Amino acid sequence: MTLQQFLLILRARYKFGLLILIITVTVTVIVSLLMTKQYTASAAVLLDVKSPDQVSGLVLQGMIAPSYMATQVDIINSDRVAKAAVKLLRMDESQSIKEQWIETTQGKGELVDWLAALLQKKLDVKPSRESNVIFINFTGANPDFSAAVANAFSQAYMNVNLELRTTPARQYAAFFDEQTTTARNKLDAAQIAMSDYQQENGITTTDDRLDFETAKLNETSSQLTSIQGQTTESQSKRNNDKADTISDVMLSPLINGLKADIARLDAKIKESNINLGKNHPQTQRNEAELSGLKAQLQAETRKISSSIETTYQVSRQREQQLQGAVRVQKTKVLLLNKQRDEMNVLRRDIESAQRAFEIVSQRGSQATIESQSNQTNLAVLNPAIAPIIPSRPRIFLNIFASFFLGSFLSIGLVLMLEFKNRILRSEADLLEILELPVLGSIMSATRLFKSKPAGATA
Repeated sequence: MTLQQFLLILRARYKFGLLILIITVTVTVIVSLLMTKQYTASAAVLLDVKSPDQVSGLVLQGMIAPSYMATQVDIINSDRVAKAAVKLLRMDESQSIKEQWIETTQGKGELVDWLAALLQKKLDVKPSRESNVIFINFTGANPDFSAAVANAFSQAYMNVNLELRTTPARQYAAFFDEQTTTARNKLDAAQIAMSDYQQENGITTTDDRLDFETAKLNETSSQLTSIQGQTTESQSKRNNDKADTISDVMLSPLINGLKADIARLDAKIKESNINLGKNHPQTQRNEAELSGLKAQLQAETRKISSSIETTYQVSRQREQQLQGAVRVQKTKVLLLNKQRDEMNVLRRDIESAQRAFEIVSQRGSQATIESQSNQTNLAVLNPAIAPIIPSRPRIFLNIFASFFLGSFLSIGLVLMLEFKNRILRSEADLLEILELPVLGSIMSATRLFKSKPAGATA
């Protein structure tokens, strides 16, 4: 079909097409006027995703994720929020609504669920594209009721959001309370074990006792070393067969003096023997004196030897005593070392239990505070108000749409009617239908008379 054919068909049947268009527009206007007016109330809720949490002081990265806004929209559209909104509106307490529910459902199910489903059908939640604002829209026949429902959904959303945060926090708080009690019991048990161990072993300050006993052991060991040296020296002197070669004898001033007197007297006797003879009283007197000096020398030598023996015996006895004291002191020091190690183990148990108790107690305190929190990162930016202008029906938009729809409908019906009863309206129709060449055409009389000049005769 050419454009000429299409225009000829429209010109020929324009009255029918115009009638269809007028009917379509008229019906649309009548239906729009008869439709119940619907009012849409909108509440804007702001989500603060950048400010730190007031309890923990942390910025949760999950709030900045793109899926966070979609999650919040799903929460608003959830049955839990819808039921909370019904509770806030106290719709479940209305006797007329109960009667309507019984009439509709024969009492099956729950009234709150039924009301929540009805409200969800007229709820429209839209997040802002470039901000953290969510618009909660509700459409209803009563503007005041629409505003009340939109505000109820915004408040229910904030309440449910707070519950979603505090409910896990309460569970964590209960868990950490149990863990805190367990950690406290472990800490008390570790402290009691250390206290009992100290009482059983009479320990007050292990480190001071160990230092004192160690110093005492070192001092006793030094004394033992010194005595052992003296014993060895005494033993070497004691084992010497020649008493006059002992250092104590050789260094004795008395013995050295006696030896000098003996030597002098011996020389004197030799001289007296030569000058006076052996039987001379002077010579005999000198020999008697010499014998006395030698006896005295031997006596002094025996005294020194006896003193060496005594010193050896005393040193030996003292050495044995010190060896026993060192063994006892070593045993005491080893026992204190063992006690110190066991005390360190008990002390580490206490420190470990103390750290565990502090960590669990801190987490438990934080969870308890979070469970008692009544603040969220949500705020009502703009509460819903009762709209004055209805959102539906949109009469001018419907008329505009019906004009286009009626135009397409009228054109379609005209073409359908034309194809059902085809009429030759142009040379192109003749060629298309009969497939014969056109030899000539005669202008219609109407067009002929319209085109004839004025004053001409037929």
